Amino acid sequence: MEINNDTFDLIDQAARQGGAQSALDLLLIISRKDKNYPLLFEARLMQARHRIGLPLIFNASLDDLPEEQRQTYEQAMKEAARETGNLFLADGDIPRAWPYFRAIGDPAPVAAAIEKIDQHDQLDGIIEVAFGQGVHPLKGFELLLKAHGICRAITFFEQYPDPKTREQCALLLLRALHAELVDNLKHAISRTEGQQPAGTSVSVLIRGRDWLFGDFDYYVDTAHLTAIIPLALDFTDPEALQLALELCDYGAHLSSQFQYRTDPPFEDFYNDHAVFLKALLGCDTDAAVAHFRKKVSDGAPGTGPAQILVLLLTRLKRYREAIKVSLEYLGDQNPNQLACIAIPQLCQLAGDYDSLREVARRRGDMLNFTAATIGK
Repeated sequence: MEINNDTFDLIDQAARQGGAQSALDLLLIISRKDKNYPLLFEARLMQARHRIGLPLIFNASLDDLPEEQRQTYEQAMKEAARETGNLFLADGDIPRAWPYFRAIGDPAPVAAAIEKIDQHDQLDGIIEVAFGQGVHPLKGFELLLKAHGICRAITFFEQYPDPKTREQCALLLLRALHAELVDNLKHAISRTEGQQPAGTSVSVLIRGRDWLFGDFDYYVDTAHLTAIIPLALDFTDPEALQLALELCDYGAHLSSQFQYRTDPPFEDFYNDHAVFLKALLGCDTDAAVAHFRKKVSDGAPGTGPAQILVLLLTRLKRYREAIKVSLEYLGDQNPNQLACIAIPQLCQLAGDYDSLREVARRRGDMLNFTAATIGK
């Protein structure tokens, strides 16, 4: 920022006529008027140093100060940082406000400002603060998805930092992909039939329209489907499960060009996921359990099928069955490497402390043996 030489003369005059405090007061007025908030912050600190008897130019460590003086100066630093950060927020400059609030360990005002954002000329910087810095991951992910699309959002989702809102972000991805598919299907139908159909159900849109699915026809990136559908296995919201089931229905109609073989127990990707999701919605639960139990008994390589069966049984609250499968097929696995709930937690959910005592004794696990003994 270019500063008029008259400004220096004014500060010099204030210092000669009113002393150091007058010069500092004028510097604060000028920096605020010019919206030079970093200068305002430093002027506040200089004002605090003058007030408590520290050198105006101070490069020493705060740890070297007497306790009372150090605490007073630290409090002044916090107040100056909060003032500066709030001024940047008032101007809508979230990326420049964040370092000041980060310095005092108070992300709440920045998170509140980010929550109100929909469009902004500093959107990438705001996304970095919200998502990259963890100030408001959910809103940051929402902005990222809106600004940069599903592909980039999927990449960022793999690094999502907040377990508490991870399902909400997965649901944002699911809804975005579902909406994109509905829109593209409607356009394709409109081009052929002359008018756009009503409704937002993928299954309804494709019903009776096999002509939509030629050998090379698809309406959303299939890589997005295979990335997002598995996320729904952890969903609890029936509406979200239904959306995921519609994506499976669409995927099952695609030509063999777009039918990918994946790891057991989801070799038939779309149909196998549909079986699991229907069970979570309360449909054909026994058939779903039998479906995945057969994959385990057929001896598919790895423990993936058994883990998915335990996951399904747990979601269906069939805990004792889940314990039996886990004991038979996952007993030697590291609990930290399982995609399903481990035996101690299953036993607790089932209230089966006798099984937990037995397993814990066999494993030399005194902690869970004690928990089971007390819990009986």
